[in-house]
Amino acid sequence: MSGSNTEIASNLKDNVEQKDIESSVFACIQENNFDELKNLYSQYKLKADIFDSEGMTPLLHACYKGNQQMAEFLIEKGADVNSTNHKHKYTALHFAALSGNSNLCLTLMIAGAKSYITNSIGKTASQMAAFVGNHHCVSIITNYVSKSEVEYFTVPRGIESKPKLLPVLSIPLYTYIMQANIHPVRLAMKMPQILLKEYTQVKKVLDLLSEREMKKGPECNEVLAFKFHYLGYILSEIHRCSTSQNQTDPFETFVKKILKGSRGEEYLELLLRDCVREFPYREGFLFQQMVKSLARKEDSPSALSVILNAINGQSSFNDDLSPCVTCTEPKALKKCSKCRAVQYCDRECQRLHWFVHKKECARSSTSSSKSSEQSEADAESGENVSSDVANLKI
Repeated sequence: MSGSNTEIASNLKDNVEQKDIESSVFACIQENNFDELKNLYSQYKLKADIFDSEGMTPLLHACYKGNQQMAEFLIEKGADVNSTNHKHKYTALHFAALSGNSNLCLTLMIAGAKSYITNSIGKTASQMAAFVGNHHCVSIITNYVSKSEVEYFTVPRGIESKPKLLPVLSIPLYTYIMQANIHPVRLAMKMPQILLKEYTQVKKVLDLLSEREMKKGPECNEVLAFKFHYLGYILSEIHRCSTSQNQTDPFETFVKKILKGSRGEEYLELLLRDCVREFPYREGFLFQQMVKSLARKEDSPSALSVILNAINGQSSFNDDLSPCVTCTEPKALKKCSKCRAVQYCDRECQRLHWFVHKKECARSSTSSSKSSEQSEADAESGENVSSDVANLKI
């Protein structure tokens, strides 16, 4: 009997010690003490997933804190990125999205986090991020595509004698899909030329990716399905530029058609309205919302803003205070050396926009010159008045 009591006491002691160790793990995360966290896992050979009183794992705590380093360490240890043991069913991706750390969201997606999982109030991680204004996290989550999705088409399926997509096209197409800035000008400027060369294959695969996404049932990502359609539509328009007569560079032709002042705005508006209209999956909520926005008779937003908001969330990258005037890439640091009135990413963007800007730039330079001359005249006049006042005092 005494032996049994001793064993029970020993087990209780072990349980208490284990609880203390686990409490120390959670404390390390709260204090952002990464070195001590590593020491605890190394010394006590802990499981990656241990739970606190609310069902949160160390990974969930790290994501709540937005701590990329700790999260990566725990994922390497085998932490479950889709654990839903939290009392309100929040996942690691929910907490990362709420923290505002978009790189952490990407890390979790690469590790297999499922973006369609909802919490106890029926909200996904991207919906929670949108609610608190973390729109870049929304964009990362809703636009994420694993490489395997594209690579699937590089292998013959069933009775196929050859794949739908040449293996050499896999990386260029994936790069095209994963661009954050999806303004048509930026897409054209960054599009690998091989995609246009193999247009038929690439367009077909983008259509199939959209179709596959819409057929995933509860896991369907309508945003992603529309993005595939949109990317294919832009590719098709550039391809049309390549087949028209006397066009040596279809990418530049397409870009200049968009940049051509009011005519360019009209061209882009009609192009993108047609893009929305031709989306084949019309039963979805996203499509119906876009159509409703574009159908408004008063204060109707541009088709570009509707599409950017649909894909990247309510705050697109164009909200930046200093976007490139050519491609809208945020934080454009280079300015026109003559007028200093517009910003560009680089010389290529400035070159493409020059045929539009050179007239405005000349006017700005003339205006600046006149303003400078007027300022000098005002200053001289001010000096004369001061002199006259001084003479009056004498």
